Parts: sequence; C-alpha cells; structure tokens
Amino acid sequence: MATFNGFTQKDFDVFSIPGLENRMSALREQISPKLEAIATELEPDVTALTGDEMFVHVAKHARRKTNPPNDTWAALASNKRGYKKLPHFQVGLWESHVFIWFAVIYESPIKQDFAKTLDKNRKEIFSQIPDHFVWSVDHTKPDSIPQEEVDEEKFLSMTERLKNVKKAEILCGQNISRDDQRLKDADAFLELCRETFEKLEPLYRYTKQLD
Repeated sequence: MATFNGFTQKDFDVFSIPGLENRMSALREQISPKLEAIATELEPDVTALTGDEMFVHVAKHARRKTNPPNDTWAALASNKRGYKKLPHFQVGLWESHVFIWFAVIYESPIKQDFAKTLDKNRKEIFSQIPDHFVWSVDHTKPDSIPQEEVDEEKFLSMTERLKNVKKAEILCGQNISRDDQRLKDADAFLELCRETFEKLEPLYRYTKQLD
C-alpha cells in the first residue's frame, strides 16, 4: 500500500480535469491511495478513541455515469462492509480544501434520534467544539457554517432539519485550505487529524447512546 507523504497542489488540480473517465483515473492513481494510507494510519487511533473497531472505506464513486466527482474521501466506520448508514469519520478533498469530518449522512437510520440528542446536549456541544471548526448539512456541497457563527437558533434549525428532512445530514470538523503548509507535511497533517477527531469524539459518543 502507498505511504502518505503529504498533499501537493497537483492533488487538488485533479478536480479540474474534464470528463468522468479521465478524472476518475487520476483520482484512483493519485488521491485514493493517499486517502487510504491516511485512514489506515489513523485507524488504530480512532479505534482506541471510540472503543469501536474501525475499518477503512475509500470512496469508489461507482454510481457515477456522467458527471465527474468534485470531491473524494476515505471514511472510518465500525463495520467492514460499509459506512454510509453509520456515524463515521472522514478525510477528503475538494478542489479548494481538505476536510476532516465526523459525519451522520442521509442514509443513517439514527438521524432522528441523533438530532434529539444533539438538541438535548447543545450547551455541552457548544463548549466542546472549537470556534474554528465548521458544520455542514450536505456532504455533496463544499459550503460550511463556522462554529463561531452558530448560535442556539441556528443549531436548532440544523437539528430540526436532520430530524425532518429525508436528505438531511450533519457533519462537523475542519476545512484546511489547499495552501495550508500543514498539508505538505505528512506527520503534521496526521497529527491534525488525530487532534480533530479527539475534539469530535463526544459527537460520536452521543451516537453510541442510541444503540
């Protein structure tokens, strides 16, 4: 398996390659091995952090027939066969940035109960999530909402949406600009991932209360 030696500008430029086949070929050759190496390196840490054995899943984009993907990722989840229905951790790229997320996405059967748990614990969550972290309600878009701009009303609107909208999702973590020097340094980036996941572990812990 490939080793992770940091990201380069060339990695982000893959997302400007036109055409599904050409972009997918570059993703598979250039980015997916790096993401798999990152997730494999982090897997023992996330297993220890959560108390659940974690497994690596690299996005395949298998359903795409026409439009090339605008982002890609590797996920860590507590099931060998899949991750989309489970709370999970992600590391991935858009053309503009790297993301490091905790995610409950639209396939998850616990969404409604998790939304209620987030509501109930919102004061504690606000004290645990750093201001420079961001939230997302749709993993298919690069937009995010800075934690420092999320007041109680905004948070409730996100959790209400998670509860009531079929396609709703909630993700939290960090976005790192493609120009950030830490992305070039493999050790620094892996440490950043570990620190981020440690901060996000309470969100994962809330999902375990729903089992």
